[in-house]
Amino acid sequence: MTATVDGKAATNPLRAGLQTDRISDPCSVVFFGASGDLFKRMLLPAMYSLRVRGILPNDFSIVGFSRSKYSDDQFRQYCKEQLDQFSTPDAKPQGAIWDDFAKRLSYISAEFDDHNAYGALAKRLNDNDANLGTKGNRLFYLSTPPSLFPKIIDQLKEADLNPHQGQEGWARIIVEKPFGTDLDSARELQQTVDRVFPESAVYRIDHYLGKEPVQDIMALRFANTIFEPVWNRNYVDSVQITAAEQLGVELRGGYYDNAGALRDMIQNHVMNLLALVAMEPPAGRDADAIRAEKAKVLSAIEPPAVADVPAMSARGQYGAGAINGKAVQAYRQEPDVNPNSNTETFAAVKLTIENWRWAGVPFYLRSGKRLAKKTSEIAVTFKPIPHRIYGETTDTIEPNVLVMKIQPEEGVAMRFSAKVPGPKSHIRSVFMDFNYGTGFGVQSPPAYERLIGDAMRGDQTLFTRWDAVERAWEIVMPVLEVWENTKDFTFPNYASGSEGPDVSFKLFPGWRPL
Repeated sequence: MTATVDGKAATNPLRAGLQTDRISDPCSVVFFGASGDLFKRMLLPAMYSLRVRGILPNDFSIVGFSRSKYSDDQFRQYCKEQLDQFSTPDAKPQGAIWDDFAKRLSYISAEFDDHNAYGALAKRLNDNDANLGTKGNRLFYLSTPPSLFPKIIDQLKEADLNPHQGQEGWARIIVEKPFGTDLDSARELQQTVDRVFPESAVYRIDHYLGKEPVQDIMALRFANTIFEPVWNRNYVDSVQITAAEQLGVELRGGYYDNAGALRDMIQNHVMNLLALVAMEPPAGRDADAIRAEKAKVLSAIEPPAVADVPAMSARGQYGAGAINGKAVQAYRQEPDVNPNSNTETFAAVKLTIENWRWAGVPFYLRSGKRLAKKTSEIAVTFKPIPHRIYGETTDTIEPNVLVMKIQPEEGVAMRFSAKVPGPKSHIRSVFMDFNYGTGFGVQSPPAYERLIGDAMRGDQTLFTRWDAVERAWEIVMPVLEVWENTKDFTFPNYASGSEGPDVSFKLFPGWRPL
């Protein structure tokens, strides 16, 4: 279909909106772990793109903090090299924009528990306030291994860099996932955070929430009259949320073998999608109203009893196979993976929400690596028609499905039944399909751009509140404990390039194919 906006050919409203959406507060952004993979691939390009698009405030600075040995000039050169490699073609480091950006870059080389280094960081930030006009506003981004989070947070307090009375400007902190590795560690980390930063200054980042189609879930529901009246147990048969990857663990074997698909994806990314799909209409668009409704959804999900875990969950581990015609090795042969690993690379769970809207509707969540295709989507399957009066007896009338496509395609598709042209009344399923790129004439900006910009603005809407994080851990912990304490002798139980383990299809026979 040809996408239009209000019946007219789509122009470029998204890009135009970004160009005028300048952040008003000047500030310094401190990236802990500034020599790491996340910084060079995602965070640095996001910051530079925000500058190129005219969204950053006029007065800003970026301070890198990491163990690698760089001077300020060496760090600037390092950043230029990474931007040459990882930024988009329209945001390459060159000309006056890069020259201005580069002079606002500086670096501190130190161990993350070095008290003296945080004193040097405080002095650097004060110098930036005086020389670059950042006015005492500080955003701290923890892009380090999670084990370092408590050390950094405690050192920020010791250096008087946390929010406190009489402070000029504001101080906020972005915490990367995972927020803890289980319920106990999450609560322990929260206690550390609580001692230093109030909840209003804490931004627990989940990059899925920064993706444009995820943000559009609420607009789809609450800006259209055709969906919300049927968005309930009376019309919806099931909801399936899928986050599937073709990639294996790549060079993350050491981390992943201590995490697994349930921790790495279901507990955070997929659970956040569930909350957005199932939430009640918020009282307003402010962060508190939206996050409160999301938390209510998770509070209505009862954690499974240990005895029920086998009936509501399935796990798998990929073996050798082929992806796009290329042979790939099994998980247990990946670098830094235990050759007898019991870690799942595929996880699926069935959850129910015990409230008036959703009672009795199953929510199927699945995520896995080395699957047949890369896709993240939410599929809402509606109940079958109550009485058949149309179509030939040999025709199969499939239920309507609304699919919200998150990646790699971004859009919305709807399956419905239509009559095949001709004298017979044959019925076939057809799709209406909307794509963001063609519909609005612009590619959606990367998720980290939106999320970093929102943190600089002080908008917590797309960040996860502590009570929601805690409840998500409470929901998955019984499954996690059973899996960790039970050896699965069927591993590996699905071939790379397949749709996952057979046990998941037996347990959840209504899975949509990938």
